[in-house]
Amino acid sequence: MTEVLRTQRLVLREMVEGDLDDLAALLGDPDVMRYYPRPKTRAETLEWIALNRRRYRANGFGFWTMLGREDGAFAGDCGLTIQRVDGVDEIELGYHVHPARQRTGLATEAAIACRDLARDRFGAGRVIAIIHPDNVPSQRVAQKAGLTLEKRTHGYGSGTQEVLIFAASL
Repeated sequence: MTEVLRTQRLVLREMVEGDLDDLAALLGDPDVMRYYPRPKTRAETLEWIALNRRRYRANGFGFWTMLGREDGAFAGDCGLTIQRVDGVDEIELGYHVHPARQRTGLATEAAIACRDLARDRFGAGRVIAIIHPDNVPSQRVAQKAGLTLEKRTHGYGSGTQEVLIFAASL
């Protein structure tokens, strides 16, 4: 398992199939996924792991598994992906935090570390966060990570759901 970075309280490392139980519980949780079309099934979570492993090879980044630095306990996932928004490829910063660890600042800590990694290791000049308009906690994380609301758009994914685009120049 390849460690990507450490923060004060977290270790982020590449996802592996052994993360399936933890990730399936997280991404299958209706509350965690309430701003997505639906929670992921176990099979979809296995594909999520495989997709991120392909992203590591193709781009050098993807979403990484977050673990508590002191206890090694699963905390969620966070990372970078390339997303097409309004016809432009952007580097998106995203995060999902285990319910027991929400409202502890871990999402912000991981998001800041991934933002800095995008700049320092991958030479990104900009990152975005794509956030559902009702997802106020995620908007706060993006703002604490230095991103500001840039626009509302339907030009993402299927193009039917309105999303907010938060952005930061790096």
